[in-house]
Amino acid sequence: MAKSNPFTFIDEVRKETSKVTWPTRRETAVTTVMVFIMVFLAAIFFLLADWLMGQGIGLLLGLGN
Repeated sequence: MAKSNPFTFIDEVRKETSKVTWPTRRETAVTTVMVFIMVFLAAIFFLLADWLMGQGIGLLLGLGN
């Protein structure tokens, strides 16, 4: 394993982070809103799927009223 000077390492890290394309504030906000929308839709989907499977199993086992 090669040993490196800590100052050289920090300089290399700064050079690499300058190459990164950082998202704008607007891109971050839009992405955050889209994540919340997808989480909400997934929650509704799994709520309905769970309810339907519960109803189906209840009918199959004769527990449904």
